[in-house]
Amino acid sequence: MYTTSTAILEALREAGVEYLFANLGSDHSGFLETLAAARAQGREQQFPAVLTCPHEAVALSAAHGYAQLTGRAQAVLVHVECGTQSLGGALHNAAKGRVPVLIFAGLSPATQEGEARGSRNEFIHWVQDVFDQRGIVRGYVRYEHEIRIGANAKQIVHRALQFAGSDPCGPVYLTAAREVLEAEVPRVEIDTAQWPRIGAGHLAAEDASTLVQALARARRPLIVTTYLGRVPAAVAELTRLATRLGIGVLESVPSRMNISPREPLSQGSQWNEKRQNPALAEADVILVIDSDVPWIPQINRPSAQAAIYHIDVDPLKQQMPLWYIHARHAFRADAAQALHAMNAALDAVPLDAAAVRERSAHYARRHAERRAGLERLESPKGEGISAEFLTACVREAIGEEAIVLSEGVTNFGTIADHIGRVRPGTLFTQGAGSLGWNGGAAIGAKLARPDACVVALTGDGSYLFSVPSAVHWMARRYRTPFLQVVYNNQGWRAPKFSALGVHPHGHASRAEDLSVSFDPPPDHAGIAAAAGGALGLTVRRAEEVRPALERALAAVREERRCAVIDAWLPHL
Repeated sequence: MYTTSTAILEALREAGVEYLFANLGSDHSGFLETLAAARAQGREQQFPAVLTCPHEAVALSAAHGYAQLTGRAQAVLVHVECGTQSLGGALHNAAKGRVPVLIFAGLSPATQEGEARGSRNEFIHWVQDVFDQRGIVRGYVRYEHEIRIGANAKQIVHRALQFAGSDPCGPVYLTAAREVLEAEVPRVEIDTAQWPRIGAGHLAAEDASTLVQALARARRPLIVTTYLGRVPAAVAELTRLATRLGIGVLESVPSRMNISPREPLSQGSQWNEKRQNPALAEADVILVIDSDVPWIPQINRPSAQAAIYHIDVDPLKQQMPLWYIHARHAFRADAAQALHAMNAALDAVPLDAAAVRERSAHYARRHAERRAGLERLESPKGEGISAEFLTACVREAIGEEAIVLSEGVTNFGTIADHIGRVRPGTLFTQGAGSLGWNGGAAIGAKLARPDACVVALTGDGSYLFSVPSAVHWMARRYRTPFLQVVYNNQGWRAPKFSALGVHPHGHASRAEDLSVSFDPPPDHAGIAAAAGGALGLTVRRAEEVRPALERALAAVREERRCAVIDAWLPHL
């Protein structure tokens, strides 16, 4: 039979979807029959490869990680509204991180007396029938729709993926009742060129000229970015523009490698630090490129006299109800193209060479002072393990080519400062705020780049949120070994820090117990070993870190299995 299920799977493969990350249920009988027939007849290559995912959030995180490395949307298959709700924070991450992915969930059958193949035959078909299943995800997706008839299922799949892959990218959601998925339909031939992805747009030449003239005239020009490096070509263009004009570059909550930390114009990164950033305070012209939160105004903000300009793939921040940065002009444009246009416009702008040298020297001094301070922090202090020392040891052990996935939460800034990624496309975060992304994302990254060394750096809270038993079972089954390092401070520091930030002298500041500790701590390494045969190592002293990294990397590279290092940091 050629059914709606067949048409959907065929459309996914036509669109370039290589993997279907699946958590299966009773609504998927049509898919299972199609896939079984394909295997029996040797036609598996006609459809995406199906990966069994014991938890929906891990499935979506894996698709997320794959798309981050490749730019290509993958598909996730979940069970009706129950599986949809289990996607939880992983859907938030894909939405806020602008990651293309197609999510498909079945609906409970629409008939109950055998009116069509697929009619209700299990008690769950009544209890899992809800009034507005698509409403669960409506606030997070770029497009959602129900396939009501199989004859145009392919067209709907291609339209959904067009939304997913068009800037600003994001997740899309499709549903269909079981009877629809089981229905026989005519074959439809699709020209995929009819569904092109729509880019962010281009910065016009006159706008590029306006921006470079403003930056050239500034005394302290500054560029602020977060995810400019999502397009690797933008990194070289940014470095070239900054060097030619003597512009400092500040990374705010960086989710990508945006500029090499070795560049003298790099002014490092900022996160939730409760202090004013000096580079931001003194800047008189600021260009914000691809950043959701370039600063936190209550604590750290530009001068009121600073002229602010904004280039972004999503300058309206369409999914943020409250957002503004007082920009004089904002432009919707691809960062790489915009910076290339600005470099071209700069050729026609007369430069004050002395001013460029002065600006460059000023930022270089700041850069050198900052680097010296970071290096001092990396020195071990006694027998204990600091986050700075641990990150420096990881940096030295993995080399420049490794892909790093960072989900350090309260150690986010420490990892950003000390992991020292110098190659574009080697640093990723979830780009959002729901924890537990790193494990599934590591599987997706390894599927996308099988020859790469993938390293996931995670807090102990985000490690538990990642459903490590499901992650490491999948990693063993699908041969996607990676190194995972747990920054274990035995609890949730983030809510503690938030409480103290609002009530610095209140009861919370004096309380011995804020219900955020993990005492006694779980055996993080043991979970991975039991679920996926990973090498599990627990380290508590600084002298143990480098030998543990050596053993762990040998397990990943030579034994082709995961390794988890549970590194004990100071308690909370």
